[in-house]
Amino acid sequence: MPRVMSPRDAEAFRQKLVEAATELIVSRGSIEFTMRELAAAVGCSPMLPYRYFKDKDDIIAAVRALAFTRFAEALEKPRSGPGPAQQRSYDVGGAYVAFAFAHPMLYRLMFDRPLLEPGRYPDLDAAGARARDTMTDHVRDVVAQGLLAGDPVVIGHVFWASLHGLIMLEMSGQLGPEPGFEALRGALVQALVFGLRKT
Repeated sequence: MPRVMSPRDAEAFRQKLVEAATELIVSRGSIEFTMRELAAAVGCSPMLPYRYFKDKDDIIAAVRALAFTRFAEALEKPRSGPGPAQQRSYDVGGAYVAFAFAHPMLYRLMFDRPLLEPGRYPDLDAAGARARDTMTDHVRDVVAQGLLAGDPVVIGHVFWASLHGLIMLEMSGQLGPEPGFEALRGALVQALVFGLRKT
């Protein structure tokens, strides 16, 4: 007779499945895996994952939610650190870049897939909202100190779109060795900041 899992054990096993799916996606560079392969990766029967996820789309949503959560954690750390708001804001951008290049497959999985209808995957909705907040909150700090003028949400999206575009160009090999990614990032930030600076 199979052992009955406690709620804590069940949640731990669910997370184990999500971690295993993440590893499969990262190692293969794609979402092309089967639930049977996932079961083999964690050493369980082929049907057991279906007790925790109704289908593959369900588990991919969970992988994306985990990626968004880790991304948000990475950006929240420099924002809550010491120093002036302007430096912390720049450091948030640095954390964004570091995450993207350290986890390129997860970054693409997060941002290269269309948004799903709200409510279908509540955990993904919440993690995505938290991640979006990290790309706006640091701008609120800078605006609150009178360094930039404008709507922090709009400004945050402008910074996000600009940095995302630069990252994707680098990831796809479209940027040459000169002037280099960091030089371009610095010029991008300077152009945006001076264009939005409060006068």
